[in-house]
Amino acid sequence: MKSNFEKEEPERYIRQSTFYAIGKAGQRKLTTSRVMILGCGGLGAASATILARAGIGHLKLVDRDFLELNNLQRQILYEEHDVKEGLPKVIAAQRQIERINSRVHVEPFVADVNRFNIEAFIEDVDLVIDAADNFETRFLLNDACVKHNRAWIYGAAIESYGLSMNIIPGKTACLRCVMDSIPQPGSVPTCETVGVLASIVCIIASIQCAEAMKILLDNKEAINRSLIHIDIWNNSFQSIDIAKESIQKNCPVCNQHWFEFLEGKQGSTFTNLCGRNAVQILPFKEAPLDLAKLAINLSELGIVRVNEFLIRFEIEGYELIIFPDSRAIVKGTTDAGIARSLYSKYVGN
Repeated sequence: MKSNFEKEEPERYIRQSTFYAIGKAGQRKLTTSRVMILGCGGLGAASATILARAGIGHLKLVDRDFLELNNLQRQILYEEHDVKEGLPKVIAAQRQIERINSRVHVEPFVADVNRFNIEAFIEDVDLVIDAADNFETRFLLNDACVKHNRAWIYGAAIESYGLSMNIIPGKTACLRCVMDSIPQPGSVPTCETVGVLASIVCIIASIQCAEAMKILLDNKEAINRSLIHIDIWNNSFQSIDIAKESIQKNCPVCNQHWFEFLEGKQGSTFTNLCGRNAVQILPFKEAPLDLAKLAINLSELGIVRVNEFLIRFEIEGYELIIFPDSRAIVKGTTDAGIARSLYSKYVGN
């Protein structure tokens, strides 16, 4: 027998299903849809709560990072107790979403998205929301989604401005149509150097979620086909024409099917994390770690804090955050050589 709460489930979405473009049939389709959110920071946290409240049936959350106090200013899904527990973002997000809408199935993955796992992550979802914090990951996502004909929605926010665009393989321009190559390190601002307003984060996430619903419902006429640029401080809104035929006709990805990032011909095994004075080290080949055993070994060398999701190890003025998939974030440097040396010394090759 169904509980009273389950019997009242249609009432939860009544204001949404009453909207002419969705209706009851559309709402049923949303509750059977599967969406992956790549990154659970500012954009990802906002998107997760919006889509959960909208009744998206299955959310796959993928993020490599853990929570810090400065996240709370703009990452609206999290609370102080999540930071105190030292939780990975996807675990905190899962717990919050289950309190918001217990009918949504959440799959959390504390993992880095890389060329070894990206195809497996996207294979069983209908759409991907981009909430990544670096262009290398976005170019990799673009390769995988174009190869497997999977729609994804680009999003970025910094200072008071943000951008969003839909990438629907075969129907719209892809990211490489718009950007030939990854910006050089130091050539673009970061949240640490110029800051970011929570309001622009929420606006861009809201646009991404609205577009996601249009795509999931196959509402072709309503789907945006431009690059949207919004600056809420300077009161500007631009819709930039990125029609495929008018920009890069020889795109290596969607025209020639050269998947350089997916095939490892471009990309790296380290990433400077946005505004963090930290480097992520990703071994070329994944190897599961025994966190408990490693924590015992490291405890003789420095300060160790461990939970079931990660080890935090302080040594030589640096902090290593080590994950079960053998990935590590080395805090206290942006020098990849130093980070790799510390990783090799304390974690191994």
